[in-house]
Amino acid sequence: MANQGQDIGHKAGELTGQAQIKKDEIVNQASATAQSAQNSSPNLTGQATNFFQQTGEQVKNMAQGAAEAVKNTLGMNTDNTAANNSHNLGNNPCSNPGSNPINKPGNPPNRI
Repeated sequence: MANQGQDIGHKAGELTGQAQIKKDEIVNQASATAQSAQNSSPNLTGQATNFFQQTGEQVKNMAQGAAEAVKNTLGMNTDNTAANNSHNLGNNPCSNPGSNPINKPGNPPNRI
């Protein structure tokens, strides 16, 4: 019987030792994973910041362009320059009726 008691004690010690080794392995793996995540975090943060800055600039530019288009459409644009208006006036015959060949004397409208 004494032999069985020693045998059980020995096996319990082995199991305790194995459990301790397994626990240490898991803790080391978790520590390594946390360290890796911490090391890559600044790089990912920088990339995300850059992405959001670029996206913000694009949205801002689109909004400014839309506001300018509305102002031009309504005739409320106070920043009118020759460069801004040249593409609008030259291509739109309604904005300058004299440039429309249909409205000139001697050019009767074609009837089909």
